[in-house]
Amino acid sequence: MTGRLTALILLCTVYLIQTAELPHQISTTVVEVGGNVTLHCPFSETGGQSFCWYKQSLGYLAQTVFSVIVGRITPSEQFNNPRFTATKEDSQYVLTIRNVSKEDEATYFCLNGGTYSQSFANGIFLAVNDRNKQKFFYVKQSPKTESVQPGDSVTLQCSLLSKNKENADQCPGEQSVYWFRSGSGESHPGIIYAHSNEDEERSCVYSLSKTIHNSSDTGTYYCAVVTCGEILFGEGTKVETSLVPPLPPSD
Repeated sequence: MTGRLTALILLCTVYLIQTAELPHQISTTVVEVGGNVTLHCPFSETGGQSFCWYKQSLGYLAQTVFSVIVGRITPSEQFNNPRFTATKEDSQYVLTIRNVSKEDEATYFCLNGGTYSQSFANGIFLAVNDRNKQKFFYVKQSPKTESVQPGDSVTLQCSLLSKNKENADQCPGEQSVYWFRSGSGESHPGIIYAHSNEDEERSCVYSLSKTIHNSSDTGTYYCAVVTCGEILFGEGTKVETSLVPPLPPSD
């Protein structure tokens, strides 16, 4: 038992010395508190006999969620509960988190390889939106949906609003604003734009202009505002392409 445990620790910590690789871009998934989420990670049968899912919360070291040694899926002690399950489906391992809580917000990434060589297979930032704890401010996005032709540009707006009608015009002094896209298909960019107003005049309205070249640019765009120690998410704007040309203006 001790030998197996030692091998498991070695296999799942080798990645710490893999620092020469280029950084991998991660995707972003937004889920509401209490919801369920499924994260996918490709697995190569020729890449080695080990596979690991990790969770890395902001400001903390990575934690092992599940380890797979010679096909056997084993949860770590902290994640050995019904909320977390891992399964193998074809050429990927699937991590499912049920009844998501704010504490689940983190970057989840997976490694695939052998004893002396492991590589990152995928990374997902799981953003957990808890609207019940947004006591003073909330984020509103507009429009809710936008349909454009390929090659056209779209402008999305994100507003930080106060829940107190008497102080509706007040805005916190320092904010950082991030735009994410959650798409479908193979291309899943993570953070696509970041902005901070700490050195500028205070503003509560932010805009993102983007050219929609093809279907890889479509999906749901989320605005996240970091202020007063909280991360506030908007409900998202769904951007899709339309193959129907617009009608000419009437005389």
